[in-house]
Amino acid sequence: MTDHRSLVIEGAHVATVDGAEHPDGHIVARAGAITAVGPGPAPAHLVPDDATRVDGRGHLATPGLVNTHNHLYQWATQGLFTDGTLFEWLVGSYEIWHRLDARVVADTTTAGLAHLALSGCTTASDHHYIHPAGRGDIVDAQVGAALEVGLRLDLARGSMDRGHSQGGLPPDSVVETLDGALAGTAEAVDAHHDPSPASMTRVAVAPCSPFSVSRDLMVESARLARDRGVRLHTHLAETLDEEEQCRAEFGCTPVEYAEKLGWLGPDVWFAHAVHLSDDAIARMAATGTGVAHCPTSNARLGAGICRTTELLAAGVPVGLGVDGPASSELTPLAGEMHQALLMARARRGPQALSARQALHMATLGGARVLGRDAELGSLTVGKQADIALWRVDGPGYDVIADPVVAAVFGPTPPLAGLWVGARPVVSGGELTTVTREAAAARGRNAHARLIQEANR
Repeated sequence: MTDHRSLVIEGAHVATVDGAEHPDGHIVARAGAITAVGPGPAPAHLVPDDATRVDGRGHLATPGLVNTHNHLYQWATQGLFTDGTLFEWLVGSYEIWHRLDARVVADTTTAGLAHLALSGCTTASDHHYIHPAGRGDIVDAQVGAALEVGLRLDLARGSMDRGHSQGGLPPDSVVETLDGALAGTAEAVDAHHDPSPASMTRVAVAPCSPFSVSRDLMVESARLARDRGVRLHTHLAETLDEEEQCRAEFGCTPVEYAEKLGWLGPDVWFAHAVHLSDDAIARMAATGTGVAHCPTSNARLGAGICRTTELLAAGVPVGLGVDGPASSELTPLAGEMHQALLMARARRGPQALSARQALHMATLGGARVLGRDAELGSLTVGKQADIALWRVDGPGYDVIADPVVAAVFGPTPPLAGLWVGARPVVSGGELTTVTREAAAARGRNAHARLIQEANR
């Protein structure tokens, strides 16, 4: 029986990301890990007898893309509150989201991850912070759906304990108690976090944001994460409104507030980080704190443009995220490379960000942000065989001499193949796990069910 975790790709332009590129190169994987990368055909003695062989001529091979921030449940509420600010959009959305249940979340996770897979993503971090009481095991639903689609899930188990009556944005009906949030998060870590290099599921501790979380929950979440040896994630510095609220309520900037709470360090990453001073960037660089850059969502909500050029120059780990589908409708992860390039250049000129820097953010940069750069993010011997194969010999792409430029500067090229640990998830542009049609149907069902619940 063929071992579908043994794989040979030959003839592709291989962009390893962390080393040399091979215009006519090979990748060999065995038992789910990369065993050889280099120029020319694969040496015969390195090729497993039962390997699946792929003709990569006319294709660009990159590491599988790493999504560092998403809210998959929002698949069910796309296209709403299209002209609101972040706060206006949140207030309206919460009135629907508090009806979430495990069935809706399973379906939105399936639809969202299928969409991400078709855009070259092999690892996705999902920040789920809405856990209404009595609505089923939402964490278990997410993990099960991710395993069915076949992507690696970094589940950032979120929480909120500061409802409207306490000065927060979300309605009281959707927040947890401090003890309930901590207990639910600890349970998710204990039940699902797998720290092994080939892990399909990791769990992070992820209280939502300063305007929906108490100081106590932030502090105790950091203590919990470090006790369990997992990472910390939250939204920070997304809008100027947040900056003003932080100064008024806490007498400091968002990054200063985070530092006071023990929320800077190499085990922490922030979503968005749009409004950062030079001092804030320096503190994040000094502490190794990472950033999930979500350019399309930031533009859609009018939040601003992240200072990626300055962050990268300072040495801050930066990855890319598509953010929630309700604030970044149908955004492909590969397309965020293009958006990140344009946003940086709109701010700082044509040398602000290169195609290869954008690819790095989408792969090895993202893996570093999630604490998985030792096993993911580059086509390197010993790492997991998470590989995306893009067709760059079609009309338009075939006149661009540099395949990486072709993939980043223009529309996303067709995805020919995607492997997670050398297991095929996309082949010939179609999913091999769940079908495209089934995933889309689940997304539609989740939308109909949630809207019907909200209208009761």
